[in-house]
Amino acid sequence: MTNAVQNIWRHADATPENVALRADGRTWTYDELRAGIARAAVELERRGVGRGDRVLLVVPTVAEFVFVYHGVLSLGATAVTVNTLCTAPEIEYFLTDADCKLAVGYRDVADALLVAATAVTRPTWILDPGSIGPGAVGAAGERPSYVDVDEHDAAVLLYTSGTTGKPKGAVLTHHNLLASGNALSQVQAIGPDDRVGTALPLFHVYGQASVMASTQHVGAALSLQRRFDAVSMLEMAASHRLTTMAGVPTMWNEMLHARTSLSAHDLSGLRLCLTGGAPLPKAVSEAFQARFGPRVIDGYGLTETTGAATAQSPAHEPKEGSVGRPVPGTTVTVLDADHQPVPIGEVGEVAIDGPGVMREYWNRPDATAAVRNGRWFLTGDLGRMDADGDLWIVGRIKELIIRGGYNVYPSEVEDVMYGHPAVLECAVIGLPDERLGEEVAAVVVVQPGVSLDLADLREWLAERLAAYKVPRVYQVCDALPKGTTGKILKRDIDHDEVLNNGIRPQRIAMTPALNE
Repeated sequence: MTNAVQNIWRHADATPENVALRADGRTWTYDELRAGIARAAVELERRGVGRGDRVLLVVPTVAEFVFVYHGVLSLGATAVTVNTLCTAPEIEYFLTDADCKLAVGYRDVADALLVAATAVTRPTWILDPGSIGPGAVGAAGERPSYVDVDEHDAAVLLYTSGTTGKPKGAVLTHHNLLASGNALSQVQAIGPDDRVGTALPLFHVYGQASVMASTQHVGAALSLQRRFDAVSMLEMAASHRLTTMAGVPTMWNEMLHARTSLSAHDLSGLRLCLTGGAPLPKAVSEAFQARFGPRVIDGYGLTETTGAATAQSPAHEPKEGSVGRPVPGTTVTVLDADHQPVPIGEVGEVAIDGPGVMREYWNRPDATAAVRNGRWFLTGDLGRMDADGDLWIVGRIKELIIRGGYNVYPSEVEDVMYGHPAVLECAVIGLPDERLGEEVAAVVVVQPGVSLDLADLREWLAERLAAYKVPRVYQVCDALPKGTTGKILKRDIDHDEVLNNGIRPQRIAMTPALNE
C-alpha cells in the first residue's frame, strides 16, 4: 500500500511509545499521532471529503495542522496549504482555482477564510486549540487505516508563481513526499533517536516536506514552535534536547544576537542546524557556530522539487557559498540558453531531474510545458557547478523576491497596486536587506494631477495583500524605463537610488511573525 502517511503508521506499529510530536506544551507518541490523524480523517469524511477531493488548510504551525493535514492525505484527498497571512481575495482565488471541497481554518486566523468561503459558498471547519487529536472532547471514532493510492496521485497542492500571471498550484504527489523525506533524512543522517525542532511554517514546502516528512521518515521526534522567537527557540532546543534545528537565515541571525544566557553547553546535544530559503551570510554561520556549537549547513530546493535538490552534508566541510551536492536520487545540471550543458564552472540555468520534481502545475499545461525540457525541470535560477558536483546559486532569471524566507512575486503585488486610483505605473523590485535577505520595494509613477500619500498606499495594499508581500520602501518617479516594445525594464531601475533614498512610510506597524 502507498500513501504519504505510511511512515507514521509504520512507526506507530514498530515503536508506538516513541515521541512523534511536541507542540503547544503537549507531547504525542507515534501511536497517539496515528490515532489523532485517524480521528481527523473520520471528521473530514463526515464533512464529505473523499479520495480525489481538495481541502484548503489555513492553519499555522500547531499540532492541529499535523493531524488534519495527514488526515486529508490518509483519505487520498489533496491538501491545499496556504499562508495564514493571506487576505480574503487571495484565499478566494485558491478555493476556486483548486475547486476545494472544504476549507479548514484555525480559530484565531480564520476571519479572512470565513469571508472568502462565504463569497464562493464553500463549507468550513474551524479548529480550536485541542479540538482534534486523541483524547479530544467529542472527537469522532478512529479510522482503521489509510487509503491505498497510486504513487503519482496528488497529495499536496502548493501555490507558487513566476513573474507573470496568477499563482500556480504545484502538484506534489505521494511519491514526491516520500522520496523527499527519504533523501533529506539520508543527507542529514538523522535517525529515530533524533529530536528535530523548527518554527518554520508547515504550510510551506520547507517545513512541510524538508523537515516534517524527513523527520517522520525515520521515526524521529518533531518539536514545533508556532511563532518564531529567538530566545524561545533556543530555550526549546535546550529543554527538548534537540539534535537538529531548521530555519531560514533571518532566524539564525536573530538567534545569534538573542539576549540569553544559554550557551553551547546548554545546547550540547544540538549537532546540526539546517538553513534554506535564502543565502545565509558566512559571518552569521561562523558566529552562530562559535556561540552555540553546531554548524549551520545550507541546501537548495524549490516548491516544484518538494523542497529538495541539493544539500550540504554534515559529513563534509562545506565550500563557501555552495548549496551542496544533489540529494540521493536527484540529478542537477546547468544549461545554456539552448538547453545544452555548460562546461564545469560556467554559469547557466539550473535544471533538476529526480523523484522530488512535481507532477505538474494544477490545470496549467502551458505553464508545465514551459518549465520542462525533456527530463529536466527548468528552475529559472542561475548557477554553476564544480567538478565535485557542488552547486552555487549566483542569481535568478525570475524576478522572485525572497523576504525573510517567504517568496514574494512582483507581478502579484503590481497587479494589486495597479488597482489604486492614484497609480499610473509601478514596478516592484527586491533590495538587499541585512535582516531579511531582501526587502520589497515599489517604484511608482503617479497619475497626472493626482496626489499620493505613500503611507495611505501602504495601508491600502495591506488590506489586499498578505503582510510579507507589502512593499516597505517606496520611490515616486516621473517615468519608468522601458524597452522598444513598451515593456518596463526593471534592470534599468537604479536600485541603489531606491535603496538609499526611497521612502519608508511608518504610519502603520507591520512586523508579522515570520511563520504566520
